Amino acid sequence: MFCDLGNASVYYETYGEGFPVVMIHGFTPDHRLMSGCMEPVFENQPGWRRIYLDLPGMGQTKGEEWIQGSDQMLDVVERFIEKMIPVGPYLVAGESYGGYLARAIASRHKERVAGMLFICPLVEAAVSKRVLPLPAVIAQNKEFLSTLTPEQQSRFTPLSVVQDQYNWERFEKEILPGLNAADSVFLRKISERYAFSFEWDKEPVPFEKPVLFLTGRQDHVTGYQDVWSLLEHYPRASFAVLDRAGHNLQTEQSGLFTALVDEWLNRVVENENIQ
Repeated sequence: MFCDLGNASVYYETYGEGFPVVMIHGFTPDHRLMSGCMEPVFENQPGWRRIYLDLPGMGQTKGEEWIQGSDQMLDVVERFIEKMIPVGPYLVAGESYGGYLARAIASRHKERVAGMLFICPLVEAAVSKRVLPLPAVIAQNKEFLSTLTPEQQSRFTPLSVVQDQYNWERFEKEILPGLNAADSVFLRKISERYAFSFEWDKEPVPFEKPVLFLTGRQDHVTGYQDVWSLLEHYPRASFAVLDRAGHNLQTEQSGLFTALVDEWLNRVVENENIQ
């Protein structure tokens, strides 16, 4: 389905009924990254309306000419949420770049955001300012990797800390289609204005709703150390650094991922007194 915003048309998929959860994927993939890891959580969690969108230039959402950087990306997401959820509280879940957008949304709409989930969130827009571990491979099935074509290996292995059949199959299903569908010319333009142009993360008032930060110990894309510096702004946040996990933490530590997200939802239910 598409949500018409006038100067942009945002593709989205929605599942279930109840308390709304907005899912924002990272830079270059599409909504399938989020639905692939989040829908298994909701198999045992009824009462949630899950809304998965494709950001401009990714998936089925066209990258419009007027969108020049992250400022306009945020504008699109804010207006999408306003149209999809005109009243009442909602949750925001963001992966990587989606986490960058999610934090800005919460800072500007704190009265409505009832909780946040961050999966390998982007904290520092500039790569040169990020504190990152060196790339590492923790587990590798060389026999299986030999069955992949050179092109498949080149797409899968650079970000993969666990290189086996399970993680390849999920990568092929949930991440690779979005990478292939992305508008590379449009995204190159956005990457030149990747950081917001306005001050937004110096808010002295803490966000006192349930939050979960999930980071990978071997994530050499966004890292985990920069996230630690945010915790004082989120007094209700759990912070997990998972070993054997890189930037695809949601698949490489799928069991822990599901358990921790389930616990976060339970905290939201308690805090919001959701029946």
